[in-house]
Amino acid sequence: MVIVMIFSIIICIAVIWLTVIVTNKAYAFKHSVDTVDPVPNQKEDANQNARNIANN
Repeated sequence: MVIVMIFSIIICIAVIWLTVIVTNKAYAFKHSVDTVDPVPNQKEDANQNARNIANN
């Protein structure tokens, strides 16, 4: 019974230790965000298309 208890405590300590290491690496990672492409205004595109059709 004592061996099982010691083994369980070792596993718990290992899990906590690995959690701390992974969390530190995650916070150290430099995140970047891609720039947003401008979305054309659909209303203006529709009006421009209507003008192009009317002029042709």
